[in-house]
Amino acid sequence: MKRRGIAALAVGLVAALVAVGCGGSSSKSSSSAGSSTGPSGHTNIVLWHGYTDAEAKAINTLTSEFNATHKNITVTPHFYGNSDYALQKVLTAIAGGKPPDISYLYGSWAANIAKSPKTVDLNEFIKRDASTFNWNDFWPAERKAATVNGKVVGFPALVDNLALVYNKKMFAAAGLSPPTADWTWSDFENAALKLTNPSQKKFGWAYVADGSEDTVWRYWALLWQAGGQILTPDGKKAAFDSPAGVKAMSLIQRLAQANAIYNDNGNQNYLGLFASNHVGMLFTGPWDLTQIQEGGAPYGVQILPGDQNHQTISGPDIWTVFDNGDARKQASWEFLKWLSSPQVDLKWDILTGALPIRAATAKQPSYKQFLDKYPGVGVWADNLKNATQVRPVIASYPKISSAIGESVVSVLLGKSQPQQALGSAAQKTNSILSVPG
Repeated sequence: MKRRGIAALAVGLVAALVAVGCGGSSSKSSSSAGSSTGPSGHTNIVLWHGYTDAEAKAINTLTSEFNATHKNITVTPHFYGNSDYALQKVLTAIAGGKPPDISYLYGSWAANIAKSPKTVDLNEFIKRDASTFNWNDFWPAERKAATVNGKVVGFPALVDNLALVYNKKMFAAAGLSPPTADWTWSDFENAALKLTNPSQKKFGWAYVADGSEDTVWRYWALLWQAGGQILTPDGKKAAFDSPAGVKAMSLIQRLAQANAIYNDNGNQNYLGLFASNHVGMLFTGPWDLTQIQEGGAPYGVQILPGDQNHQTISGPDIWTVFDNGDARKQASWEFLKWLSSPQVDLKWDILTGALPIRAATAKQPSYKQFLDKYPGVGVWADNLKNATQVRPVIASYPKISSAIGESVVSVLLGKSQPQQALGSAAQKTNSILSVPG
């Protein structure tokens, strides 16, 4: 599953639709299609999602289980189509006065959906149920991504991260020992060079070079590992054009100049090359695990190599609740609280291969069943401890992503020096941030 490119594609669309969405009614008595509060206190709510295949089966299975055990609430899951266009559909529904009760949205949209008066601030529920609901059990990156100016606009729906996947056959052929959790950038660079053979079209590493968020978030992980930051503490200027940023970009440049990087065009061709023993290492997430297994090449998974630390980057997505009246807000909260409980979260993970959205899930008796079903997934699950930072939760982030994506690609293709590329991206970023959002 490739989920990262959408941020850069949504720039103009999001800005226009937020303006429309913010004009929607905020009346608590409005109704969404197919949802109502019935007699005897029974509440019907609608959940919008873009799931297909195993995830679609899982959400239907779990909502049915919830409905059978919660007699006063009925949740109806509704497939809204391609998730990439969820925000457009939600904001259109808000403008028409008929939003869903719950909708799955990409975490990168949190700052945009927070502008709508129909978006429910979940702080009131988190504080009220503090004795039975542990918000701090969710991973820090999830909580940060769902919080906009102190307002919790989403419930963790999915979390992932980048780890190092390596080709065991290529490592053995090059006389290399498997990566360890203590690997440094130097270890990684040396291995990439030894795995590279231009005459045989073998590459030590693959990098997505289409300028999308797939390009960018791999760079952010390196930036953080070198001790850098994306923006200044006040969020008003770029901070990635720093010595740490240049150090991270220089690592990319050196490997690119040595022909040790396969530049992927965004179509995930790197998976086929990994399977055919032409790419030795990937920075990727659990969404690629099924295809890596199907490819047949023997693989291993390890946390990312580090410089000052081994930070990774997480991609949290969220369930957002919309205000269709107190009864339906409460019913939505009850469902999401149940869905995210450690026991149910583990059921979801076993059904879909998704990572646990909270720490307590790994303490469940059946957790080993999850690890056994998806070999290697445990490294990504444990790696969530290294996902301590998030991308800026601001409406203008997609534009910033586009600027840094261009700079990374220019270095990968040998068109710019690291400092030059980052300086240009910083100028664009500062201009973007100077416009009130």
